[in-house]
Amino acid sequence: MRRVLYQVDSFTRTPFTGNPAGVVLGAEGLSDAGMLAIARELNNSETAFVLPADGDDHDVRVRFFTPTTEVPTCGHATVAAHFARTVEYGLPPGALRQRTGGGLVQRVEVRRDGDRVRVGMHQGAAEFGPHLDGGQIDRLLRALGAGTGDLADDGPVQIVSTGHSKVLLPLRSRAAVDALRPDPAALAALSRQVGSNGFFVFTRDTGDPALLTWSRMFAPAIGIAEDPVTGNGHGPLGAYLVHHGIVPPRDGRLVFTGRQGAAMGRPGDVRVRVDVRPGGDLPVTITGDAVTAFRAELHS
Repeated sequence: MRRVLYQVDSFTRTPFTGNPAGVVLGAEGLSDAGMLAIARELNNSETAFVLPADGDDHDVRVRFFTPTTEVPTCGHATVAAHFARTVEYGLPPGALRQRTGGGLVQRVEVRRDGDRVRVGMHQGAAEFGPHLDGGQIDRLLRALGAGTGDLADDGPVQIVSTGHSKVLLPLRSRAAVDALRPDPAALAALSRQVGSNGFFVFTRDTGDPALLTWSRMFAPAIGIAEDPVTGNGHGPLGAYLVHHGIVPPRDGRLVFTGRQGAAMGRPGDVRVRVDVRPGGDLPVTITGDAVTAFRAELHS
């Protein structure tokens, strides 16, 4: 069976920057093993498989695989999937609901401006997990090649999730973030201990007034040594900044741009919006551009 395969660079308008994701359109009939084999062959951090809806609560299904496992949701591959659908089928702008392999139903908005397609993903309200203790923080810093003097002092090291949890680690400077030299085996072992597979390291020392944050993300426990630009890291980050009073919202909302991927030569920008709701809920939306790297036919 011939299927359409896209390679899409998300959170950028420049090919071969941002975060690459494979997208398989018309993925019905593929087994789990078949999807995993395709994801392993493409060797992106995630590949999205687009399937027809199978219920009334959503319009389309999307499953996400790293080269080693299925994950419940993915920001940059969501952007890639709906960019590819829009381009391939000539779809108009609008809103739809996607259900992921993890069972999450998420609202997606597609905006068009000529040839430019921007995709927004509503990640839902943030969930705040435990703070890492002193011993865990020491292990994390050693695994990243950083020291205690690199830690920022305005927020905890904490697990936060908007669907796929990350350990958020604030550092003092962009130089400290860029200098990280992680030990994948040590990070994977720490993931098993703390119960979160991604380590999202950020600073507000960006050197650019247009950018609020500068970051990197490591998830070797699920086969991602380093992810170029992480939607499911930036969403929790936005909620974390509001929750801890680090960056106050204006008129009930925090909106900012975060940059990631420069250390890999693949910079990309994520637009983050955090809405402050009565009762303390902090629903998050991330938005990004995308561009086609290539389109092909997949024979499987």
